[in-house]
Amino acid sequence: MQPLGAIEQHGPHLPLSTDTVIATAVAEAAIDAYGDEVDAWLLPTLQYTKSNEHAWSPGTIWLSADTLLSVLDDIGRCIATTPAERLVFFNGHGGNSALANVAIREVRLAHGLRTFLAHPGVPPDQGGTSPANELGMGVHGGTDETSIMLHLAPELVRMELAERRVPEKIAMNQYVRFGGRVSFGWLSNDFNPDGYVGDPTHATAELGKELFDGAVRAFGEALREIAVFDFGR
Repeated sequence: MQPLGAIEQHGPHLPLSTDTVIATAVAEAAIDAYGDEVDAWLLPTLQYTKSNEHAWSPGTIWLSADTLLSVLDDIGRCIATTPAERLVFFNGHGGNSALANVAIREVRLAHGLRTFLAHPGVPPDQGGTSPANELGMGVHGGTDETSIMLHLAPELVRMELAERRVPEKIAMNQYVRFGGRVSFGWLSNDFNPDGYVGDPTHATAELGKELFDGAVRAFGEALREIAVFDFGR
């Protein structure tokens, strides 16, 4: 399993390492709980990934789409020299998702591995949910992400700087919205100068623990299916 994190701005209330912290913690917990059962092992988290929607913010470190696709292909090439037959990209950053979906097919074709893409939680802009108070718009630095960080690393969270940043006009759209049938290109500072989208003011460590435990359990169950997946043959 290859976790994918990010080093990117998450507003003034969360650290640059948020996606890396969450992806790594869920992956490690899932391997601890399910790894022996499904014969899974963990690679070091890839921290620099495709974060150019936050390129405007100093401190964000990002790879181009071409570079990251090449890196993921190189990882697949190396794994294919081992006895492993399957490679899971475990993605903690929504901005990687489209490219990672391309990568799993390219690696499958080039190196013969059975490849998979999983997430700690499906982002709202890709069909996942966010709390009702965010109107389905909690895609970055909102209630859920902040809650998980309050559970995992409360010393890195500055709740006194958290404010509601929900694009309510977009939430009223039927088609052109996060999770809608029409996608749109965006940079995080298109919505507000703080560069986060959601409502972290409702975040709690208790909710974070619930979300974290649910992510570990769901990913463990997914690993069970991944371990025996055979294209229906």
